[in-house]
Amino acid sequence: RGRSPLTLRNYDHYLRRFIEWAKGQQVNLVAEITPEIVRLYRLHLNRTTTTQGKTLQKITQNYHLIALRSFLKYLTSRDMSAFPVEKIVLSKTQGREVSFLETEEIERILASVETRTPGGKRDKAILETLFSTGLRVSELAKLEREQINLERGEFAVTGKGGSVRVVFLSSAAHDALTTYLKNR
Repeated sequence: RGRSPLTLRNYDHYLRRFIEWAKGQQVNLVAEITPEIVRLYRLHLNRTTTTQGKTLQKITQNYHLIALRSFLKYLTSRDMSAFPVEKIVLSKTQGREVSFLETEEIERILASVETRTPGGKRDKAILETLFSTGLRVSELAKLEREQINLERGEFAVTGKGGSVRVVFLSSAAHDALTTYLKNR
């Protein structure tokens, strides 16, 4: 379904973890996955610890269950009898806390860049673009020069899940990018 290699790797990890656990419960067939097995697996996830000795976060436990649901849904789409995915309810998680840099903090970061060197011009362009557009670092790293329309101060970027959005450059980001590209 067009998933990223990292997503596929994670699903593989989560499903292998489930299979390993299920074998220990003498569950060898998909038909043997019952509400009780799912409940026991949830308890197992809740008690599982990381290499640092901490219990798995609720969101990580949910990722395991999402992978299991996805697998069961796949089996159902292939006309194989499987536990109904709608019966696997995810745990409630706290919303993410978003924190923003203060204007002074941004100015301090930008002022710390030495712009007399080519690397400094590059760094200034990177920081100005990130602050201006809200791009993820990975999105900026994948960006090609040809994608940027400096005349209009905008470009399209493909984000997570393949969604495309248009982002706009501030005048400071536009100037920093123009300076960097002229000196590159």
